[in-house]
Amino acid sequence: MKKNILYIHGFNSSPLSLKAEQTRRYLANNFPDVGFFCPQLATTPAKAITQLEQLIEKHRSKVNGSNAQWHLIGSSLGGYFASYLSTKYSSLTVLVNPAIRPYELLHDYIGEQVNPYTEEVYQVTEDHIQQLKALEQTAPAIDGNEKNNYLVMVQMGDEVLNYQQAVEKYQHCRLIVQEGGDHSFINFDRCLPAISDYFQLD
Repeated sequence: MKKNILYIHGFNSSPLSLKAEQTRRYLANNFPDVGFFCPQLATTPAKAITQLEQLIEKHRSKVNGSNAQWHLIGSSLGGYFASYLSTKYSSLTVLVNPAIRPYELLHDYIGEQVNPYTEEVYQVTEDHIQQLKALEQTAPAIDGNEKNNYLVMVQMGDEVLNYQQAVEKYQHCRLIVQEGGDHSFINFDRCLPAISDYFQLD
């Protein structure tokens, strides 16, 4: 069965982010048969989710005679999106310093934003916050099958998000909690072998 990995970048980020590029190179060098997708996301949550759903649906159809299987990696806000998609598609999912309640944080960003990678200028509005709230998923239950769908990686030095929120929500999932670090997840590339093992890419 063909395996695809969808990397979902964070707020004001891009497929050119360091973790996305490290993942792309690692897969190309070690698992060249695995498909890698990392689109530049639309700036509104609703459009971003629609974009990701369309990508998954397009490639879920038969590829070379077999169904494509999707695995997800979501960073920061991308982790929030990934949790929604993981629930919908029952995909194995890795969350990296994931945003747990981004609709609370986004209040500080209402107004004009500029993506530093693409230089796109756009507006964050109250509607963005409502769209994020609509995507919120409940915590995986201790007796639910979904608890097996997550590997959650956080660094305690995350200066943007409170790592304890992720540890609490995903307490019944596989957790990697590292001291130090920051929101970018320092030395992420060293975790890629563990991620590939989790996805059973071999």
